[in-house]
Amino acid sequence: MRVLEYVIMEKDAGRTVKSIARQEMRLSSSLFSNLKFQGGLTVGGRQVRADEKLQKGDVLRVTFLDVAEPIKGYSIPLEIAYQDEDYLIIHKPAPLPTLSSVHQSGPTLENALYAHLGEPENYIFRPVNRLDKGTSGLMAAALNAHAQQLLQNQLHTDAFVREYMAVCEGEMVQPEGVIDLPILEPQAGIKRQVHPQGRPARTHFWVMKRENGKTLLRLRLDTGRTHQIRVHLAALGYPIVGDFLYGTEHPALPGRFALHSCRICFIHPIQNVKIDLESSLPGELEALFH
Repeated sequence: MRVLEYVIMEKDAGRTVKSIARQEMRLSSSLFSNLKFQGGLTVGGRQVRADEKLQKGDVLRVTFLDVAEPIKGYSIPLEIAYQDEDYLIIHKPAPLPTLSSVHQSGPTLENALYAHLGEPENYIFRPVNRLDKGTSGLMAAALNAHAQQLLQNQLHTDAFVREYMAVCEGEMVQPEGVIDLPILEPQAGIKRQVHPQGRPARTHFWVMKRENGKTLLRLRLDTGRTHQIRVHLAALGYPIVGDFLYGTEHPALPGRFALHSCRICFIHPIQNVKIDLESSLPGELEALFH
C-alpha cells in the first residue's frame, strides 16, 4: 500500500484538500474522486472532505487503496532492473504475453510479477508501456495508480525514451534514418499496415552491424503505435528475423522474433531523478549472425 504525504506550509494555508491534492500532489481527477469515496484522504487520521480548508502544519495523507480481481501466480524467474516504492523496470522474457485476457489464460508477465512480489493482497498490474509477446527486454510498470498516471503522461514525449535493437533480414545500405510512415489499424485481426489514412508513426534507426545477410539496428520511437517497428521495417523490405506476422518464422526463435527493448530512460515523476537503464542483446539474437 503506497502512501504520500504533503505538509501544509504557510503559503498553502486556507487552500482546500482538492486544490492541494490536484495541484501540488498531481493526482488525476478520476483518481482523486476514487480516493475521496474510498476514504483515502486523511489529515491526522481523520477522513477529510474535498472542500475542507487546510491550515499550516496539517499533513494531508493520501493512501492508495487498490481493489483487485483474483489472479493466479505463475513462478517464472524474473530479472528486475530497477525497483522502488512506485516503479519496477522488468526484463520481460520472450515469448511471454504481457497481460492476461480472455484469449490468454496461461502464464503472462502479469501473473509472473504477482508471484515475484509474493502474491500481495489487492495486486493490480499497472504497465506503463507494453511489449509484444515475441519481444524481450526492458518494460516499465507502476506499483500504484498515481505513479502509473504520472509516468504515462511522459510516455509519448521526449522525457520518456524507448530504444530497441532488432535483427532484420537483409544488409541495409543506409547507415541511419527516420521512417515516417503512417500506420493503419485493421478492421479485423491484428495485422497493421502502412497506409496514407493511418495514424502518424516515426521511427529513428541506426545500423550497428551488417553480417551474413542480416543487419543489427538500434531504433528509437517517437510514437507508440502497435507493432510500429515491425510494420516499418517490413515496409522498407527488411522484416525482423522470425517475425511470423510481417515476415517469416525462424526455427532458432520459437514463439519470438528478433526485437529487444534495450533502453528505457525517464525522469522519475515523484523523486525527480533521471532513471536510465540499458539491456544487452540476448544471446539467441546475437547467435543469428553466426
